[in-house]
Amino acid sequence: MTTKPPSPVNEFPAESLEKIAYSSVSFIPTQEPNDQTRLAYYVWDWLKNRRGTLEQAVAASGSRMKIPQQEAVKIIEDGLRRQGVRL
Repeated sequence: MTTKPPSPVNEFPAESLEKIAYSSVSFIPTQEPNDQTRLAYYVWDWLKNRRGTLEQAVAASGSRMKIPQQEAVKIIEDGLRRQGVRL
């Protein structure tokens, strides 16, 4: 039996909201990689629509983080500011 190689992955440009959101949560320790991906999606959705607060978006993600939620929010805010996002 033969298998095909995986499809190539196209990275988002560094200035895109997707890349900004995913890199801002890259330092959040989570129980599983999918928890980090889910958290990044909620941060991206918050950046795109600006509904509610960042704290609400982090809580709504349901991600299982190994640090307190308030600490995670501070890390994400710092990451967003470093990338030029106005909060």
